[in-house]
Amino acid sequence: MLEGYELIDLTHRIAEKIPVWPGDPKPRIFKFSSVEKNGYNMNVLEIGEHTGTHFGVSLHFFNGGESVDEVPVSDLILPAVKIDIADKCSEDPDYALKIEDVLLWEENHGKIPKNCFVIVYTGWYEKWKFQNDYFGLDKEGKMHFPGISKETVAFLMDERKIKGLGIDTHGVDPGIDERFEATKALFERGGYNLENLTNLSKLPPRGFYIFIGALPIERGTGSPARVVALVKK
Repeated sequence: MLEGYELIDLTHRIAEKIPVWPGDPKPRIFKFSSVEKNGYNMNVLEIGEHTGTHFGVSLHFFNGGESVDEVPVSDLILPAVKIDIADKCSEDPDYALKIEDVLLWEENHGKIPKNCFVIVYTGWYEKWKFQNDYFGLDKEGKMHFPGISKETVAFLMDERKIKGLGIDTHGVDPGIDERFEATKALFERGGYNLENLTNLSKLPPRGFYIFIGALPIERGTGSPARVVALVKK
């Protein structure tokens, strides 16, 4: 069934020393049993819902919002497009995707289709192994990494009727936004997000699908997820 598609893994490996949002719990992986002692190997994983490559839902910011176990399976395999702003982000770490960037993309690639996922490629995933660089921490401890403006989120949700937004940073919001305005604009409209994606340079501008392997955690505000792109060869 997948003949004619290339599979591209958009997921960072989960390990104990991956970049974690300041103040969030660090992941722990420790051995629970072994073949020698118990006849089988098994580890215990302790991890925050919004750690590593992960999927987020509206319950994360709004009481009464949708939980991750309530997400329809039909929203976990979706067509997607990629908007490339890596050049702008290399010049300005605080850059936020603008409506004009979206309109310019549409001039070159056609209108963004309804019910798709919009993936924003900033190039930031290349800093993943270096936590301070990934968060862009300055001397005052403030974060500087690219994101999406709240106006652009509203435009994409209201005018293009997309399902959600993905990005290769630790947040849909640029790091300097401490009020999470873009994320709130997304979640209050029922959208989803994917954060800490990788390998986005391998994706075409459009014509591919994404699979979101999120765990159906009861009343979960999100979930670490295996995210895979299916790209037509």
